[in-house]
Amino acid sequence: MPQRATPVPKNRRRLWWAGGATALAIAAGLGTWLLWPEPPRQFEFVDATACLLTDEAGITGATAQPVWQAMQESSLSSHTRVQYLSVTGPKTPANARAHLTALTGSQCGVIIAVGQNQTDAVSEAAAAFPQVRFVSVGGSASGANVEAVEAAPADSVRATIARRLEELADAAS
Repeated sequence: MPQRATPVPKNRRRLWWAGGATALAIAAGLGTWLLWPEPPRQFEFVDATACLLTDEAGITGATAQPVWQAMQESSLSSHTRVQYLSVTGPKTPANARAHLTALTGSQCGVIIAVGQNQTDAVSEAAAAFPQVRFVSVGGSASGANVEAVEAAPADSVRATIARRLEELADAAS
């Protein structure tokens, strides 16, 4: 007489299904974890900083705002750090010069001055800091390491800033 196969109890079938589903979930989770892309890396800067010297309005001033925007855009392509310092206190070239001197001590390779007192301070102080390049926006500063740029048109200012930041990045690399 032939023997019949004994049916598997329902509890045991459920156990197999649960075990299979658990193994599949673990395999999917492990595969996802192994194949997950690396997190984005931090933006790496070269060891170079460009600084903006503004009046008390800071980067929200009418002349400083497009300059600051151009500096930020150029920073992305040149990988240079950018920062700014607003001149506070008396509205004189002597006070602006004190703030300018602080920026030279901050390892700024390029200092961009915006505003009459700030550009006057560049005229007075540029010779004392020959290792720093200065850009005077809207002023008439002059010197071997000073470039005067009209505040308008904005494309001219943007091109000058981009060129100076690229030169700064090249010198730092």
